[in-house]
Amino acid sequence: MAAETSQTLDRGLRVLRVLADAPEGLTVTELSQRMAVNRTVVYRLISTLEQNALIRRDSRGRLFVGLGVLHLAAAVQPLLRDLAVPVLRALAEALGCTAHLTVADGDEALALAVVEPTWTDFHVAYRIGSRHPLSAGAAGKAIGLLDEADFAPYAVTSGELQSGAHGLAAPVRGLEGLRASVGIVTLDGTIDETLVAPRVIAAAKEVAERLR
Repeated sequence: MAAETSQTLDRGLRVLRVLADAPEGLTVTELSQRMAVNRTVVYRLISTLEQNALIRRDSRGRLFVGLGVLHLAAAVQPLLRDLAVPVLRALAEALGCTAHLTVADGDEALALAVVEPTWTDFHVAYRIGSRHPLSAGAAGKAIGLLDEADFAPYAVTSGELQSGAHGLAAPVRGLEGLRASVGIVTLDGTIDETLVAPRVIAAAKEVAERLR
């Protein structure tokens, strides 16, 4: 038997998803059409979401995702870090490389969790909160693989973000609403993909399992 669900809550969440996919905003009529829901129902949903700052309306009456969503997202980040850090720590210690969990934030890659190995003389210092374009670096390019039809297992780069640094990252797959990658970065010469890639891919899968 299917679990009992709330139709109103489901519709409210659908409103947020539809608006999130419409950066130019939508009118009430456009939103109603995209959701295939009566305008009266949409008005009620919008009113509730506006009161909680989850939707905002501009001077033209177009609807956008509201700033209240940022507060919810900020509360999620510590949870993601806590769940990912043990996996990253094991990866960093096994490979002697700095390991990281990176998430997409708009068109940028955001380092959400970073663990450095404890036993190496030299390793890359990678600051939590650092950002770079999704189009550069192994972490960003691995997130981009989530959009590729061929399901490439990982991305590898050399010297794109820091001279002499080499990176390999794998996308975290199967988590709706989260675009992320797990990867490593090192200064110790070219990455041995046959050794490193399987471990990074396995770590990305473990992070996905922890977040489900």
